[in-house]
Amino acid sequence: MSQRTQERIVIPKVHGLLGILSFIFLVGVGILFLIQPALHNGEFHALYLVFGILSLLLAPFGLIGLTLVNPNQAKVLILFGSYKGTIRKPGFFWVNPFKVRRGVSLRVRNFDSNKLKVNDELGNPIEIGAIVVWRVHDTAQALLDVEDFEDYITVQSESALRQLATGHPYDSKEGGETSLRGSTDVVNKQLQEELKDRLHLAGIEVLEARLSHLAYAPEIAGAMLRRQQAEAIITARKRIVEGAVSMVHLALEELEEGNVISLDEERKAQMVSNLLVVLCSDHDPQPIVNTGTLYS
Repeated sequence: MSQRTQERIVIPKVHGLLGILSFIFLVGVGILFLIQPALHNGEFHALYLVFGILSLLLAPFGLIGLTLVNPNQAKVLILFGSYKGTIRKPGFFWVNPFKVRRGVSLRVRNFDSNKLKVNDELGNPIEIGAIVVWRVHDTAQALLDVEDFEDYITVQSESALRQLATGHPYDSKEGGETSLRGSTDVVNKQLQEELKDRLHLAGIEVLEARLSHLAYAPEIAGAMLRRQQAEAIITARKRIVEGAVSMVHLALEELEEGNVISLDEERKAQMVSNLLVVLCSDHDPQPIVNTGTLYS
């Protein structure tokens, strides 16, 4: 791999107004030399002509070297194929006219990826998208070490997003497993760290990265929705049964401790059955009055 370019901050010492004044001065001097024959009774002096032409030819360099740097903007200076530094200080300057000045924005920007269709860790097709908040940290690396740093961000962000999606399941069947839907903070942090490693080569600082879209692919969305509904019903039923058993156990203990009624094993079984039916039923129970005994 070629050696990475390191940014060097430079501050021009010549203000832009001096460049404008030099342009005006050289134009004035050139005109003055050219009109010398008229001022000296038509006498022609070749030296005046040479100085006049040279002054007029040099005058445009006073304007070509003018450089305006706006806030949150930088100018990268390149002289004959060699990197000479970066101007980050806002202001109006004059620099060597032969230096190529390439502007780059230092503002914070967003990248909203396309909705990518990939397979998760379990092989289920899903749709996933992300938002990346970034800015240029090293202007020399951004402009000189990669071909197009904005295109580089697009490709690397989508590649990192695909890698993240294939490394985790969409949903976790077990509570402790990391999943795309259930572990949002962990997944976002992993995506941000992966992008930092990838984009650091291009002088890009990743400020934030998070998932913006996550869903099953349309061809399996209906089946997965029914599965999620079934799992939700099973989980809810499990909680209801656990609560009902706890309430029945508490009721039997309270009856025995308070000597409210003495129940044999058969009556306890009947009471447990009735309480479970009442507590676990989806509908309101219908009371039945028993005027006999359990044995008749």
